[in-house]
Amino acid sequence: MKKVVLPRFRPRLIDALQDYDKTRFTKDVAAGVTVAVVALPLAMAFAIASGLKPEAGIFTAIIAGFLISALGGSRVQIGGPAGAFIVIVYGIVQQYGVANLIIATAMSGVLLFLMGLFKLGTLIRFIPISVVIGFTNGIAVLIGLSQIKDFLGLNVANMPGDFFGILGALWGHLDTLNPWALGVATASLAIIIGWQRGIARIPAIRRALPFSHKLSSVPGSIVALVLATLVVGLFDLPVETIGSKFGGIPAALPAFALPSFSWESARFLLMPTITLALLGAIESLLCARVADGMIGDRHDPNQELMAQGVANFVTPFFGGMPATGTIARTVTNVKSGASSPVSGIVHSIALLTVILIAAPMAGSIPLACLAAILMFVAWNMGEWREFARLKTYRVPYRITLLAVFFLTVVFDLTVAVQFGIFAACITFIYRISSLSRAEEQSANDHPALAGHEGQLQVWRLYGALFFGATKLIEAMEDHLPPGALVLDLKNVIYIDSTGAEALQNLLETCHKREVRLIVSGLMNQPLDIARRTGLLEQLQSNPSNLQPHVAAAVLEAVNGEYARAQPSPGGVA
Repeated sequence: MKKVVLPRFRPRLIDALQDYDKTRFTKDVAAGVTVAVVALPLAMAFAIASGLKPEAGIFTAIIAGFLISALGGSRVQIGGPAGAFIVIVYGIVQQYGVANLIIATAMSGVLLFLMGLFKLGTLIRFIPISVVIGFTNGIAVLIGLSQIKDFLGLNVANMPGDFFGILGALWGHLDTLNPWALGVATASLAIIIGWQRGIARIPAIRRALPFSHKLSSVPGSIVALVLATLVVGLFDLPVETIGSKFGGIPAALPAFALPSFSWESARFLLMPTITLALLGAIESLLCARVADGMIGDRHDPNQELMAQGVANFVTPFFGGMPATGTIARTVTNVKSGASSPVSGIVHSIALLTVILIAAPMAGSIPLACLAAILMFVAWNMGEWREFARLKTYRVPYRITLLAVFFLTVVFDLTVAVQFGIFAACITFIYRISSLSRAEEQSANDHPALAGHEGQLQVWRLYGALFFGATKLIEAMEDHLPPGALVLDLKNVIYIDSTGAEALQNLLETCHKREVRLIVSGLMNQPLDIARRTGLLEQLQSNPSNLQPHVAAAVLEAVNGEYARAQPSPGGVA
């Protein structure tokens, strides 16, 4: 029996600190502070869009960001709240309440840790790209749709969580549109887009501002946030702010709190918990792969999942929300010169410092500006070009992507992912079964067959003999020759238990019809499965019925006068 070897818990920080010097530390500190500037508005926006208070996002960025960097398997990945969780978190909060969100998040943390502990990190890569793109684009649409309320300044007391409910609520409250909020949101979005495209590089601005080349490194979301807050405060615009809706952000450390546990509601959290865990695993490992490509490194996926598990188990008990690796902040971290997890730790400390010092100022941030930031995030999050390229892909790929996208937007992300994986599995089974084939050999292939074609059949099998390809064996049973049947399995790379059972049924049918069965070319995995299922023992009851290659098998069939001394499957001649 093989011994299960669990991966050792070794954070990448330990290796990254070897030969660590002052120069690298300076770069990591600068990168960490830059990422903190990017993370602050996003953390608040993600929390508000998820139906939580803004501090939930900030606490998540601080605590989970610290734990993921300190314990993770990537040198530069930044962890925190992510847009991908908004739809799931909002649905859990609306249906089960914040207390059960804490439980679901902690349970997903346990699942993530176990996935890493049992080396399932590499399995996440087997989720088809069509499924990933489908639900990513669907989530982007839902994020954008959920921000229309604050973008237009609509007065909606309780926003539904489902697609048709959102559309109905928006349509029914269009008469409450706030032109001031719309103006702030539109201007903020224009600033973000313009800054992204290099507004600081415009010649007129460069002449007016000698330090404009440094401005280009400041995120557009921060520029929009500062300007929108100043304008709303100076002119006292009638726009909803964080302070007016949530009472501001507490200037204190997050406190530990246990939720009230109820089996009545918690027992329904299994699927949301699995969805949070899978989504967190996919997002974090995709992000880590992007980072690897930028820095020429290779992350440890199992260590990364264990770190994600610890972060998601700890953070909700301090008022946080689900966390994962974040691509935008990780890319910013890399471009800012980060070389180790120290930058992620600095990013958390910088955010904590901002909370302790500048929390009162956050109360003046207009929600319309945060909505504009999330609109921009949602647009950049989607892989919209894939829709235009669909015509270049096969029909199963198109159906899977569009179906997952449609189900994510209209119904539920959990249903979409389940359907996507199911559809991908069916497509994979169909394609693999179509690659498995059987070719009948003739005297041109084996001269020894000349004059015996009516009595002998030689079949060469290719591909995998699994439950989706057993029809090949069944077809042989229907047209058995009167003398002997030779199977060449040299090009069969895999046989599952169903395939082995099909071969055993073929052996029994041959015995009943007094047809000799000779098998050749059993190697590697097919040989192992034949040994473990007892098929090899049945064939070896007459050693001449098991040959190393097809040429020897054909000669044995011809010289052995076909069915003479054909053994029974039980080994009795």
